[in-house]
Order: sequence, then structure tokens, then C-alpha cells
Amino acid sequence: MRQMKIAVLVGSLRKESLNLKMAKNLIKIAPDAIKLEIVEIGQLPLYNADLDSNPPFEWVDFRQCISSYDGVLFVTPEYNRSVPGCLKNAVDIGSRPYKENVWNGKPAAVLSASPGAMGGFGASHHLRQSLVFINMPTMQTPEAYIGKVHELFDENGDLNNEKTIQFVRNFTQAFADWTIKMQPDNRDSNRLEG
Repeated sequence: MRQMKIAVLVGSLRKESLNLKMAKNLIKIAPDAIKLEIVEIGQLPLYNADLDSNPPFEWVDFRQCISSYDGVLFVTPEYNRSVPGCLKNAVDIGSRPYKENVWNGKPAAVLSASPGAMGGFGASHHLRQSLVFINMPTMQTPEAYIGKVHELFDENGDLNNEKTIQFVRNFTQAFADWTIKMQPDNRDSNRLEG
């Protein structure tokens, strides 16, 4: 089977973002079945339906980019118990205009990470609500809420905790399996067998 291409969207634009560090570690740890690539979202102008008839080139480029991937992994902090605005903006841009949703049918997973003990639980669940609406089959388990993330990296930005490394390894393997299972050909055969 071919290697699945996965877009990684990071919900923090900060240069030294802990979630960006986590995303880079996911890329290193991911199994060979999937290739993770960070897709930038900080350059996207805010979504405005008035621009749908003549969208900014950044929207067009982003939509085309996402269309080329087999699945999407969202790595996000929590802002005010919800999804960071930049990530929600990217979700909105990809879902519009109506009936041109580039997310439609793409397998997804969410990993939230936060210095707080709850690990971004609120952001993850708010994001999942949007993913249901835009028809992204989202991996249910293992759930990934990584708390006290600021303690988990060494001076090079690599994970320094063996339990976290093993958890991330298991999470990315589960997502690889989920992505393969959710590909259109596999979904059709699963329906026939079920």
C-alpha cells in the first residue's frame, strides 16, 4: 500500500510554540505508513463570505493544498477553553463555499497539548464538533490530551519523557491505521463486509 500523506495543522502561531514542537516530534515518530507534513495557516486572511466569489489567493492555495492530502492531524493548544482563532479560521476557509468543502471525507485526528493539567481537553472537544459538521471521520481513540507539555522537551525540542514518546508512537500508529481504514476504497469494502 502507498504511503498516506497527512496534513498537520498547528493551532499556535508562536515561533516557540509547544504545539509546533509536538508536531515536529509527531513527524519524527510517525510510522512509515503515513508521511506527516506541516501546512501553515498563519498567512490566511480571516474568512469573510463576501469574498467567496473572488477569494484571496491564500485561500485558493490552502484549499488546493488540503485537497492533495489523504488525512489531517490537528495539533492544538487551548485558548479560553476553546479552539485558537487561527485554527478555526483555517477550518472555515476549507469548508467554504458551500458544497466545495475540501475537508469532506478526510480522516482526522486531534492531539491537544497545554501547560495546564487538562491538556487542552476543551479545545479538542470544540474542534471535534466542527469536524463532525464538515464530515471528517475523526479517530475516537486513543484520545490525546497532553498536559504539562512545557516539561516534556529537551533543549533541542525533542521529547524527553519515555512514556510520552511511547504514547505518541501508539497514537500515530492508531491514526495511520485509521487513515488507511477510512480511505474510500477501504470504506466501501468495510460496508460490504459489515
